[in-house]
Amino acid sequence: MKKEYELLKALSELPGIPANEKAVSRFIAEEINHHVGQVIYDNLGSVIGLKGNKGPRVMIAGHMDEVGLMVTQITKEGFVKFQTIGGWFSQVMLAQEWDIHTSKGVVHAITGVKPPHIIPQDKRNVAIEISTMYLDLGVSSKEEAEKLGVEPGNMVVPHTAFRVLGNPKYLLGKAWDNRIGSAVVIEVLKRLGDHPNQLFGTFTVQEEVGLRGAKTSSYIVEPEIALAIDTGLANDVPGGEAEEQSLGKGPQILLFDAGLVPNQALRQFVIEVAKKEQIPYQEAVITGGRTDAGHMHLAHGGAASLSIGIPTRYMHSHTSIIHYDDYENTIKLVLAVIKALDQERVNQILSN
Repeated sequence: MKKEYELLKALSELPGIPANEKAVSRFIAEEINHHVGQVIYDNLGSVIGLKGNKGPRVMIAGHMDEVGLMVTQITKEGFVKFQTIGGWFSQVMLAQEWDIHTSKGVVHAITGVKPPHIIPQDKRNVAIEISTMYLDLGVSSKEEAEKLGVEPGNMVVPHTAFRVLGNPKYLLGKAWDNRIGSAVVIEVLKRLGDHPNQLFGTFTVQEEVGLRGAKTSSYIVEPEIALAIDTGLANDVPGGEAEEQSLGKGPQILLFDAGLVPNQALRQFVIEVAKKEQIPYQEAVITGGRTDAGHMHLAHGGAASLSIGIPTRYMHSHTSIIHYDDYENTIKLVLAVIKALDQERVNQILSN
């Protein structure tokens, strides 16, 4: 495996659903510790790396959490009932493998559901409801499950290994939403040299359940400029409309999402930087979701904000796919933007 994939592999495979991001935050704090002047935390667990001590306040953020499940009940037969944490499409959950994280270690499970053989013929084409699913641990009683450490409140994450696919720039893993954004922020903090601002590289918690860490961390940072680095849709698949939503064609500079109509001067500035630096980019929209910028732009007196997406296939599933070039080009774009955000440029953006 290429050395440059090691960070992505580690981040993808770490477990961390909303309110359970500690393993991810510890890893990230260690990664950035020697590349920032200070590491700050909000009281929800978001991590903020400060680089620079003068100039305008610029915040870039990627969220640490991933979609998953929480154990809510163990039946007398040893099956586990659960609550989804974050958005799941029921049809991608069937016959999947999961890791239940307990105080005694990780317990392996699969999604169970009534077999189609006993479903009436006229019901077999109806989507299975999540409420009818359960996790099968391979035990025969509640007592056996409890001896393994399984109990209500346990975090459950997809059981998925990072893989390099047929084209070695296509990378499969769980939690790209949004460990890939977190990876971008880490690399920006590592690679950034001289810059004319105070950069707050932020790793937020609980994005998948309401942008909660973005709200608390942005109130600490008080940004003037805020960029959310998140995943975007890659719709370059059979039946999809690929234009501006393709793997390998660059980061997506979002026209809007459900939580933000971006600052137009900032959006145009980022596009100008991309053109000047010859960084490929796409202009896309997300109509059914939002990013951390939805709260970042509202903190205190407000911040000029923009969402930048890394195209991703099959989000909110066990097996998402990204393209390495999109990751690298997002890092290059964000670095170039930060280096150009001096006080004069920030004043121009905020005055438009």
